Amino acid sequence: MNGVTGRMGHHQHLVGSVLALRARGGIDAGDGTVLWPEPVLVGRDARRLRALAERYGIDRWTTDLDAALAEPDVSVYFDAQTTAARESALHRAIAAGKHVYCEKPVAGDVGGALALYHAARQAGVKHGVVQDKLFLPGIRKLKRLLDGGFFGRVLSVRGEFGYWVFEGDWQPAQRPSWNYREEDGGGITADMFPHWEYLLRELFGPVRSVQAHLATHIPRRWDENGMPYRATADDAVYAVMELEGGVVAQFNSSWTVRVHRDELLELQVDGTEGSAVAGLRHCRVQHRSCTPKPVWDPDRAAAGDFRAAWQEVPDNGEFDGAFLAQWELFLRHVAMDGPWRFGLDAGARGVHLGLLARMSAQDGRRLHWGELAP
Repeated sequence: MNGVTGRMGHHQHLVGSVLALRARGGIDAGDGTVLWPEPVLVGRDARRLRALAERYGIDRWTTDLDAALAEPDVSVYFDAQTTAARESALHRAIAAGKHVYCEKPVAGDVGGALALYHAARQAGVKHGVVQDKLFLPGIRKLKRLLDGGFFGRVLSVRGEFGYWVFEGDWQPAQRPSWNYREEDGGGITADMFPHWEYLLRELFGPVRSVQAHLATHIPRRWDENGMPYRATADDAVYAVMELEGGVVAQFNSSWTVRVHRDELLELQVDGTEGSAVAGLRHCRVQHRSCTPKPVWDPDRAAAGDFRAAWQEVPDNGEFDGAFLAQWELFLRHVAMDGPWRFGLDAGARGVHLGLLARMSAQDGRRLHWGELAP
């Protein structure tokens, strides 16, 4: 596990997934045996790695990636490093014959992402990319509604994602400074559009065109040492996408927005028979038969409470954490050939959509998927 000293690698992947699977007794293989993940921590900072290993009772850690990859009992390589470091490390792991699982984006450009996919196929190793949004409780409830035909014909999807990331001068920033330097692989488009690609594809259909506007709203920030630096990467992106079948998707993604909604990510889906608003955990619906009939009158206060006319979708079951759920699926895929469809090819599609958005913003025009198809 490379990159576990970072926030996401530490909390979501090491603690919330791998160690959580161990805490509940491993993964039941169904034949009386148990799949038991044994983490080997890899990174550049020996002090922080040692502290993590001691904190969680992990026996093995190293700052030598090649030595870890040479270990015969290491079968899976996981990468949660910065984007700029990921591509090279994945190639080394694939060359060592390891199955690979990684965060996104998988590479800095489409060519690099596709090279990883073809290298993994040629080496015959199994490969996966984190697509955690699909496993969120709110999104799983939304999928349940889609599968049940609740919406009728889906017309549009409106996504709102983001929050205010402090500049770092008078309050510490809650994201690392490399996120705001393009030369280090930063930018919200590169970070979030791989998520929007698989989310839209799996729920509503593949993206066929995109028109986007990128912005660097906060041009000066302060790093982890309190030193000012110039933000060269985009911190907000506003996009309109058309999906296969005609569904229109609008996404606002921003690290410069103050939250006035129930969750940091919300999708509103409108269809001929009903609508839903889904977040990370909640999903609320309004059926056609229960839709109020507002009348525009700017001279009078609106009658009624619009939000009260929506109904909460019940859990109807227990949900594992989104990262843990996908980790279990991938480990089952590696050890027991369980079903899996989120490979490095999916990672390449995500990089591709982010590139289309950036090109659209640069050229000031709508771009179609086939203009740079991976």
